[in-house]
Formats: sequence, structure tokens, C-alpha cells
Amino acid sequence: MKIFNLAKENSILNTFISEIRDEKIQKDSMRFRRNIERIGEILGYEMSKSLQYHTTNVATPLGNCTMSLLNNDIVLCSILRAGVPLHNGLLNYFDTAENAFISAYRHHKEDPDSFEIIVEYLACPSLENKTLILADPMLATGQSMLATYEALKPFGKPKNVHLVSVIGAQEGVDFIDKNFSEDTSLWIATIDPDLSDKGYIVPGLGDAGDLAFGEKLQH
Repeated sequence: MKIFNLAKENSILNTFISEIRDEKIQKDSMRFRRNIERIGEILGYEMSKSLQYHTTNVATPLGNCTMSLLNNDIVLCSILRAGVPLHNGLLNYFDTAENAFISAYRHHKEDPDSFEIIVEYLACPSLENKTLILADPMLATGQSMLATYEALKPFGKPKNVHLVSVIGAQEGVDFIDKNFSEDTSLWIATIDPDLSDKGYIVPGLGDAGDLAFGEKLQH
């Protein structure tokens, strides 16, 4: 798998990451959502450099201009609910993309420290021979990303797969590296070193879904 970790180079991206981590600033849920959205825009811009383009002529008031434009064969899929702000950021740049949404959550059984990934809701167009962008802001264990991808397989085989995350744990990155094909690309804003005993990224930022949309009732 090709891994593009944007934290390896200093940029304005660092400001947005620091703010979503800061426990004081992240209390402003609107700013938290906007920062995730802005990170999605930056990730989308960097990813766009690797996508396929075609040449076309554009008529201006003073003549014609030859331009290389992005091929319109993208399906953008996000994992609900935490993925919505990230989805919006990517959609701001890939505004002609088709869209898919899937719910995937951790179901804790008798042992609160163990869980399984449950996929319930899924709405998706055909993926056959298209570019799939699968977005999940938090790449912790990597199990949600893999479960989501497996659930999408009945909708066709994409020609390219791009995974997009805001923060990942090294363990989760290693997991998807082993379980996705070599031609898959991961675009991630930063990678943290550890996972907690309950499978949360450390230092991370907490629960992205709760910070964006409020606390939820547990199943």
C-alpha cells in the first residue's frame, strides 16, 4: 500500500490538527467540524495530484485555453457519523463525485475492552471501474475501514481505491497495509504511535463523532 503521511512536511495543516486535538478549542463543536472539513480539503487537494485527467478546450471571452481536467468517475464514501465533516471537505473539492454512506460502529459484548464492527446502513452507487475514496477520520485499529470496504464489494470492483483519514494509529496503519492491495493509497494527515487498551488512538483527540455532533447513547 502507498502511504502518504502529510505530517512529514510542515504546512498550515499543522494548525488545524493542533486545534482538533486541543481539549479547550475542541469544545467548540462548530469549529471542530470546520477544522475536520478543512483537513479534508487539504487531503483532497494532495490526493488530486495522483488522479487521472483528460485534456479539453475551454472557451474564454478572449479565446480558447487547453486545460487538464479531472476525470469524473469518483465515488466518495464516508463512514457515519464521524465521517460527515471529512466527507464535506472532500466534496468541496470533488463536487461532481457520486456519494455513498455507510454506518459502522463498535459493538461491545460482555468484555468492555473487546468489540466487533457492525455495519447496518449502506447506500452506494455502482463502483465498477470507478475511483473509490473511502473516508474515515479516525484510523484506530483499522477494522472499521476493512469492514466497510468488504461491505462495498457487492457494488462492483473499483479501478482505484484511496483511503482518507485525519489521524491514525501506527497499529491501524500497519493493519490496513496488510489487508488492502498494494495499489491502494492511504492519505492521512498525521499518525500517532499508540492505541489504548480500548482501541482508541493515543494521544489522538477523543471521540470524533461526539466532538462533532454531541454524545450518543450507547447500544
